[in-house]
Amino acid sequence: QVQLVESGGGLVQAGGSLRLSCAASGRTFSSYAMGWFRQAPGKEREFVAAITWNGANTYYADSVKGRFTISRDNAKNTKYLQMDSLKPEDTAVYYCAVKRFSGIYYSPSGYDYWGQGTQVTVSS
Repeated sequence: QVQLVESGGGLVQAGGSLRLSCAASGRTFSSYAMGWFRQAPGKEREFVAAITWNGANTYYADSVKGRFTISRDNAKNTKYLQMDSLKPEDTAVYYCAVKRFSGIYYSPSGYDYWGQGTQVTVSS
């Protein structure tokens, strides 16, 4: 079992930056990958970024590539999403997730554990 606790969301102006954190506990050694998803009002939950447990493979949605960076601190068992050059269309609830087994990494249905979500609002 894996438990996830998120922090770092808030209100920021367009062009600004935020850093989201997701502290993981439990059997994270059994996880295949960790990911970030987001969901805007009235929209489907969409893939943002993912990082594999073994190695340093990372994946990004085209909409955030070059602006967002996913990383992991093994000593703190924490995953981060550095968000730079934020745009109003980035406004959404952001969720961290853990995927236990190999499979399609960009689908929410492929993940087994989820955080509570944190609101990110980008104005102007």
